[in-house]
Amino acid sequence: MATIVKPETILAWCRTLVARKFDGSRQRKTTGRPPVDATLEALVVRLSQENRSWGYDRIVGALQHLGYTISDQTVGNILKRHGMSPAPERQKTTTWNEFIRTHMDVLVATDFLTAEVWTWCGLVTYYTLFFLRIDTREVHLAGVTRHPDQRWMTQIARNMTMADWSVLAPGQYLIHDRDGKYCPAFQQMIEAVGVKQIPIAPRSPNLNAYAERWIRSVKDEALSRLILFGERSFKGCPQRVHRPVSHRTASPGEGQYGPDVLAAPPWRAARSHPMSRAAGWAVEILLPGDRVKRGPNKARRMIVKNRIAGTRITVWDVLHYLETGWSRPEIAATLHLSDAQLDAVARYIEDHKEELMAVHRQIEARKARGNPPEITAKLAQSSRKLQEWLKQHHETNT
Repeated sequence: MATIVKPETILAWCRTLVARKFDGSRQRKTTGRPPVDATLEALVVRLSQENRSWGYDRIVGALQHLGYTISDQTVGNILKRHGMSPAPERQKTTTWNEFIRTHMDVLVATDFLTAEVWTWCGLVTYYTLFFLRIDTREVHLAGVTRHPDQRWMTQIARNMTMADWSVLAPGQYLIHDRDGKYCPAFQQMIEAVGVKQIPIAPRSPNLNAYAERWIRSVKDEALSRLILFGERSFKGCPQRVHRPVSHRTASPGEGQYGPDVLAAPPWRAARSHPMSRAAGWAVEILLPGDRVKRGPNKARRMIVKNRIAGTRITVWDVLHYLETGWSRPEIAATLHLSDAQLDAVARYIEDHKEELMAVHRQIEARKARGNPPEITAKLAQSSRKLQEWLKQHHETNT
């Protein structure tokens, strides 16, 4: 034994065994402060990434509103561990995602949604032009046609840029592809109101990803499940695809994102149809000039609460045109109504003539009294804006 180890080594072994016997370090808790919860740490990093101008104190205040108590020094330590600079340095840099997100409110995308419809002459392609606001995902259907020629596109541009009802406003940017349907007249009218066009590169649909994704969602979840016969079946597509709506939790400084609505221009008489909840959006399509489905008791179901079912047109609207001497074809063309709808309105007026006339007299008396001063001022202002726009448009064309 004396030739293998020294006496000091044997004594050191003995002291180690004694110390190990009375070692209680395994039962003791970790010294110092407890670590920050992983959820809270991830939230601090997220607030710092989404709000690059926020300092430590601002993040602490935002967390207090959410029920978390944390010091500014702890926030600084968390950001240092993740390699993030303080607010003065983070303000000087940005990311592409943040850059695009800050400009979403002025971005509008447009494209054509096509569908093959069976008609008496075979398969016919129908084109639906829509405009999508990037910031709210709100989609506006501009119109449906089989022939998107220059005349039709010019009228669409005029509708989309009308004062007080416009989808496109000065200072916005319109993203579209290089399709020949966007004729020079359409582009000139868009640019005349101060909307800058951004034509994407050829064969690069990913540069208009929001519009392309919506088209794919509608086709995959609605149109691909249907065989469409005639224009009415395409416009009045009754298929509903049930899918839960995804609500995105807004971070501080952002607006709340509720369900998005797909809407037609407000100056067009339209019928709403639940069509799809594509891509997690609550979608409602409003198509102009749509008709009510046929079936038993059709005439009775066409009038619901003094309103033509599926439209925004009331019985008093038709009654007003009849009182002023308009013919049935003129009323049908103006209000986009079918003969069956006009027949239903006529029968309804005949059955409830006294009640409707009484309400009609009240409406006329209210109109004779005139509008309140504030409403009159707003109407006059809108009229002046419309006259200025028409004058400017006339000068541009001449």
